[in-house]
Amino acid sequence: MGKGLYIGTIIVILLVIIVALIIIVKNKRKKKIANEITNLEKEKNMLINVPVLNELSKVEALVKNNAKLEEKYNTWKMKFQLIENETIPLINDMLIEADFAMDKEKYKDIYVRISEIEIKLCEIKTKIKKILSEIKEITSSEERNRATVIKLKALYRKLKKRFEETKADYEETTKTIELQFETIEKRFEEFEQVMERKDYEEVIYVVKGLTEMLEHMTIVIDEIPEIMLMGKNLIPKRTEDVSSEYIKLTREGYQLDYLNVEYNIVETEKKVSAIFDRVRVLNLEDVTFELKTILDYFDSLFNDFETEKITRKYYEEGLIDFNKKRKHIDKILNSVANNLPLMQKHYNLTDDTLNSVNLLKEEYDEIIRDYEKLEQLDKNHSFPFSKLNSELEIIMLKLTKLNEKLNHILQKVSNLKDDEERAKGQLEDIKLLLKQSKYQIRKNRLPIIPDVYYVELTEAGEAIKEIQKELSKKPIDVDTLNVRVDTARDLVFKLHNTTAEMVKSALLSEYAIVYGNRYRSSKQIINEGLIKAEKLFFKGEYKKSLEISISTLDVVEPGIHKKILEYKK
Repeated sequence: MGKGLYIGTIIVILLVIIVALIIIVKNKRKKKIANEITNLEKEKNMLINVPVLNELSKVEALVKNNAKLEEKYNTWKMKFQLIENETIPLINDMLIEADFAMDKEKYKDIYVRISEIEIKLCEIKTKIKKILSEIKEITSSEERNRATVIKLKALYRKLKKRFEETKADYEETTKTIELQFETIEKRFEEFEQVMERKDYEEVIYVVKGLTEMLEHMTIVIDEIPEIMLMGKNLIPKRTEDVSSEYIKLTREGYQLDYLNVEYNIVETEKKVSAIFDRVRVLNLEDVTFELKTILDYFDSLFNDFETEKITRKYYEEGLIDFNKKRKHIDKILNSVANNLPLMQKHYNLTDDTLNSVNLLKEEYDEIIRDYEKLEQLDKNHSFPFSKLNSELEIIMLKLTKLNEKLNHILQKVSNLKDDEERAKGQLEDIKLLLKQSKYQIRKNRLPIIPDVYYVELTEAGEAIKEIQKELSKKPIDVDTLNVRVDTARDLVFKLHNTTAEMVKSALLSEYAIVYGNRYRSSKQIINEGLIKAEKLFFKGEYKKSLEISISTLDVVEPGIHKKILEYKK
């Protein structure tokens, strides 16, 4: 009995607690909703207190004798009255309905009403903000536009002063520029007239027009003196110099048709004339760039002329070297051919050796035919010296290889005298290859020649001296002489390969850096990478410079290494 009473008491207490909690939660919920409704009420009241009426009163003072502005004023006033007299009362009704729903504890209806009120308030805010923005565009127009025009007038005076002080630099564009200044002055007068009429819509277009005209006039005043200098002085002088040098070189036997100089000069003159047709009407778009491109083209022609001069010198030296080598090989071939029968009696010569001599003779005759064709092309002035020299180098290389084959045969069948002649022939080859390596360095004008080149050059020179020393000895130690020749040949070929690789890396690195300049201003990482590559380039570390420049450019152009490695192929 006592136990049942105890349990009943506990149950009653729990029920009381639950009821109390329910009441507390309901009251808290009602209080939260009441706060939300109160906040919405405050927000609604704040909308009515916005400074629209104040701004409208400012416009009202401006509408006198301005029908267009008066129409706008009436429109804004009507929109605001519509909000004030219809929309706001509608929100009041919605707030009352929300209060009523809260009293009836219809929470679902309350939240629907609150959402509707919030949406409506947002719509009103947007409308009022738009109205206020449109009104302020008018009320603040005069102050804002006058401040802008004051700055524009200061710029106008500055530009006109510069123009007046340096008028001679503008040559035939002077009159057009003066007319443009007059037009700008009229636009300033038009601004005052529009402001007087309080036509605040039209003033926007007037100010915009003035801004654009003065921006264009700034470009005109800045760029035309340089354009006149390039177009009227530098380019005509450069054209005259190029034409004079072209005629002189042509008379001296240079074949320069591949440069299309005469045609390009005519086209350049047409281009410059077309450019100045645009300049006279102050259309300067891309003009400076186009004129600089023309100057760069003429500079490149002078470089081509200089290349032809240098190449001619090496070509003529190459002809002397070839004929010297030709006589040497011809003598040995004839000697071998004439002595073969006697050699057969004294030496156990194989059929392969005898056939090799005949094949070398045929190969030699083919080389001579190629050389004679080259001589004919030279006499007819059919090719530029750069092309002739390239062909001569190929023929010389064939002759050098033939000489190596001949030397190989002589090692088998010749006597000590023949070995001596072979060594002398190889010495000439080695000197020529060494000379070609030096020529590659002079031709490409590298900023820094790495120490490894000078080390290898010294080693090659010492090796050549060792050959000469062995040849001057009496008696000659043929085995030692052969070792000296092999060593010198390896060292010179090593120098040749080092030179070729160094020149190739330098040219590719330079190309990659120049190619990457287009990204410097827009990509900091590219600028930093290219700066590092340039430092390595001017230290003579061309391979590292190339690797860094390629990896840098790969950021903006994946796969760029293929394009760069194809360069100069």
